[in-house]
Amino acid sequence: MLETAYLKDLRARIKQGDYPGFLKIWEEYCYGDTPDGEEMAAILESVKASDLAVSFGRHVEQLIPLWRELQDARLAQLVLRLIFDLQTTNSEQLAELGLEYLQNRYPEDPLFQEKLRLVGLRNRERFQGAIRNFELLTHLAKGNFVFHTAGLGTGEIVDLSLLREEVTIECECAIGPQHLSFDKAFKTLVPLAKEHFYARRFGNPDQLEEEAREHPTEVIRLILRDLGPKTAAELKEELSDLVIPAEEWNRWWQMARTKLKKETTIECPKEVKLPFSLRTEEVSHEALFYRALENKPGIHASIKTIYAFLRDFPETLKNEEFKVSLQARIHALIAEATASSQKIALFFFLQDLGLITPAEKQEIETLFVEASEIARVISQIEILGFQKRALSLVRALRKDWEAVFLDLLFSAEQHLLRDFLLQELNVPATRAALEEKLGTLLVHPLSFSPIIVWYFQKILDKESGLPFATTEGQNRFFESLLIVLDHLERKESYRELAKKIISLITANRYKIVRDILSQSTLEEVKEYLLLATKCESLTDHDIKILHSLAEVVHPSLARLRKEQSGGSEENILWTTYEGYQKLQFRIQQIATVETVNNAKEIEVARSHGDLRENAEFKAALERRDRLQAELKLLSDQIARARILSSEDVSIDEISVGSVVHCLDSKGGHNRFILLGPWDANPEEHIFSFQSKLAQAMKGKCVGEKFNFQGETFTVSDIENYFDLDSKP
Repeated sequence: MLETAYLKDLRARIKQGDYPGFLKIWEEYCYGDTPDGEEMAAILESVKASDLAVSFGRHVEQLIPLWRELQDARLAQLVLRLIFDLQTTNSEQLAELGLEYLQNRYPEDPLFQEKLRLVGLRNRERFQGAIRNFELLTHLAKGNFVFHTAGLGTGEIVDLSLLREEVTIECECAIGPQHLSFDKAFKTLVPLAKEHFYARRFGNPDQLEEEAREHPTEVIRLILRDLGPKTAAELKEELSDLVIPAEEWNRWWQMARTKLKKETTIECPKEVKLPFSLRTEEVSHEALFYRALENKPGIHASIKTIYAFLRDFPETLKNEEFKVSLQARIHALIAEATASSQKIALFFFLQDLGLITPAEKQEIETLFVEASEIARVISQIEILGFQKRALSLVRALRKDWEAVFLDLLFSAEQHLLRDFLLQELNVPATRAALEEKLGTLLVHPLSFSPIIVWYFQKILDKESGLPFATTEGQNRFFESLLIVLDHLERKESYRELAKKIISLITANRYKIVRDILSQSTLEEVKEYLLLATKCESLTDHDIKILHSLAEVVHPSLARLRKEQSGGSEENILWTTYEGYQKLQFRIQQIATVETVNNAKEIEVARSHGDLRENAEFKAALERRDRLQAELKLLSDQIARARILSSEDVSIDEISVGSVVHCLDSKGGHNRFILLGPWDANPEEHIFSFQSKLAQAMKGKCVGEKFNFQGETFTVSDIENYFDLDSKP
């Protein structure tokens, strides 16, 4: 019910503990001439639950004259019960009123006088709660159900003795029969009708489960009727495992939620934390739709509302009057729309209604033919089904449809749309163009990180018939995946994508890694291990497992790992002065800051005790091992380092320090800078001379060709890095 002015004021005084102020408003209320049963009950319930209840008991019978004016028998009974619950005067007037009410309600009760004695109305000395207690006594019969408010839950009455003034019940939250005196029963038991949800759940759970499976909305309506509004989490608490087995809950709830959307007597919340509730009256789907559009939401929100409505309630379109009114609403939105994507969606609604005119159909086709950026328009359509329909029109109406599809393949945000485009392009007529497009992922993996992750999962099935779904393709994409992981670790906005890659690599006991390693050459495996070692997201445990799996496939790796590197020219690590400083700073950072901080972490974790079960202590030790290993590696590298100068760089052939200009097979210009490993920055096209790209072009002269990642490049010029006017 709505909170009236009196109810609001009285509740405010209760909350403030302002008893004098409360009584002043109460007396004014009792002299009113417009009785409202729901309002009376709400006021009395609020007082009953407050600290004012005992003091107020002397004043509650002031309400009786106004109560006598109530016409609704149910509300009159509820209010009278609350008056007797609160009263403390035990006045003759109240005793006569209670006796009169009970005689009229239970005229044939053979135990009437005995029950009057038990509730205190026969001797009229103390009869607070007499109405409620009499009704409970009448309900206490074998086979009936009650709810125990002190923790025993729902119970079934198995025995009753007026002589001993005792009731015996079997409860859901207690083992064995529970014997309660009437005095305790009056304080803790609430009668439940046999149709009440709790009674049915306790008395016949199998039947309730069967009904819940066949008619889920009926059971939810039952809960809302008997227990009041409930959130999804609260509904789960009432039903999961008690009615629906826990392992089946998610599937059952999805089915129930779908049906609830079509239920006209239940109000479904727009937010998860809000409750479901019963409507006071049934509301048609059409009325709910109009209500959603009453506040005139923007075109974007209106399109989503119309789409959801037509998807959930297609049967409403049998109502011709409603259908015509919806058509008018859509036409009004088309007149307001400025974005092509919005107009397309609205015209598609008219098509679905079967109400689009030839002129409107022609307008859609013209829009598709003349749009200069049709890929961008389609990407702005938020409804996936409409995006697919738009793509079908692009294919039918535009000669450049293939280019549009290829453009959207990488720019589409939804995987489902990407999957659709991939399926449409993976046909003989366009497969070559698709393979070329996907090949750019391998040349520029950092530019398309989410696409790399998406497509790598696609080609894990060699039977898929997709480009690169081969041994070589899987190996190349796996290498790109590791490059991407190393890159994403430094990007806060891509943290979730990095976690997804880690899960992909480690899932099913590193199954993907085992499969890739089993089909890779020794050199490829070495490259994987080098890339994996650079990825900080992979733990020491992960790295050890990767090395162990690699050594199983290529035992020579175990021997190589144990060999000491020599001092030959091959082992020189070239670097610029800036790169050398960066390496020195990192060594100093580990030795003077991170090692000290780690030692403090170890001491703090050690102080927590029980080192066997101390996760913080184990993590701190693992970090120490990693820091020591990194420090040893960097110290070894700096000992082998040689600072690169202009005199060390040759422009006759490609070597460390070269700036390489080359043309791809299509004549596109590319520029690569080859420096030491600490200078590398792929985003600025600076690569380590140890990288695969550098090794592929090493020693090449102007005019010579080299192959990399399936692409052929021709060297057009070689410059000295130190001769550049502005270095990256």
